[in-house]
This record gives sequence, structure tokens and C-alpha cells, in this order.
Amino acid sequence: MAHSLLLASFALAITAASVNGAEPDSTQVAAAGASGSAVTPPTAPATGDGLVYLVPELQTERYTVSDDRDRFKHRIAFSPGVGKLGTNDLFSFRASYSPNTWLAYEVAFGHNPAEGLHALMHTFSVQLRYPLPWRLQPYGTVGYGMETVYPGQAINADPVTKNTLTYGGGLEFYIRNDVALRGEIRGATVLGQELGRDGTVAYDYREYTIGFAFYRSLGS
Repeated sequence: MAHSLLLASFALAITAASVNGAEPDSTQVAAAGASGSAVTPPTAPATGDGLVYLVPELQTERYTVSDDRDRFKHRIAFSPGVGKLGTNDLFSFRASYSPNTWLAYEVAFGHNPAEGLHALMHTFSVQLRYPLPWRLQPYGTVGYGMETVYPGQAINADPVTKNTLTYGGGLEFYIRNDVALRGEIRGATVLGQELGRDGTVAYDYREYTIGFAFYRSLGS
């Protein structure tokens, strides 16, 4: 009887050992499955300077300027700038559209934060240019707008809006086809009334600005 119990215990031990060997631990299975199904993220394309370019064209054409005149047509531009209106500071923002190579329509907003009073100027201008195969591009401009003068809190008066005629020219230096350094000189003739005088009085100012122009082509 004892001999039979010993044989039965030995057989049960062999069976348990074989079952444990045939079925691996669930944590081992999960780890193996995770390592087998892991996806390796794609590596960024290698470049000679170690940079990754979101716009591929910038890798080989970072500071080149095309001499193709067609790059001036069907494009929009945004141009922030700072300068002077007379002797006071001026901050400006301009947006333009070029339907062809020699013409552009531009809307400009200017703020003149003087101490005693300040002014806002809104103008619509036409730019005329003859594209040259260089980085330097001159242009002329003429426009019309409105200037609103705010007397300030020290003077008990309402804001005054006056007609404004602008004319002048500028020069762009292209860093790339889509970025240029822009300088401009304009004359601003403000038409208004003067106390004690009949008729329209013209006040002439000079406007100097410098800034950047960012261009975006709309296609051909």
C-alpha cells in the first residue's frame, strides 16, 4: 500500500512539472507580444547640416533669389514696419496683393502715438514697379486715405477725421524670394479746415518707415 502511494505521488509530480513547462507565464507572453508588435518610429531625413526642414526647398535654396519676373505676380504680402511721421514715432502694418508683375494694391494702417494727441491713418495705395533681375527692387506708390486725430484727455474735443493724399517710393532688398527688407519714404498731404480761415488747408508731412515684407505666392 505504501509502495502504491509513493508511485502515485511520483506520477503526480511529473505531470505538474510537464504542465508548467508547456504553458509559460502570462507576463512572459505579454512581454514577448509587446516586444514583437512595437513599431519603430520613422527617423527624420538626414541633412548635411543636421537640420530638419519643414519646407524641403529651403534645404538647397535658403537665400537664393530668382530672376524670373513672374514671381512678382499673383502674390500677397504682409509688411510690419516702424518709422517717423513728421517728428513723431509711427507704427505701420500693410497688406497687399499683386495681380501682375508691375502692379500691386496695398492697404495700410498707421498709428502715430504722440504725447499730446495721437493719430490713426488708413490708406489705400497703388504700387508701381518694373521688376529687375537683382535683389534690390525699387517701386513708386500713390494713394488716398483718412487720418483720424484724437486730441487726448487734456483737451475737451472730439476726434477729427481728415482726407489724406500720399505719394512716394520705396526700395526692397530681397533676402529670399519670399522675404525682403523694405524701406519707404512718403509724402502725406492732410486736407482740413483751419479756424478763422475759409476753404481747405493742406498740411504736408513726411513719413519714413523701415520693416520687413513677407510674400506668399498664390500660384500662376
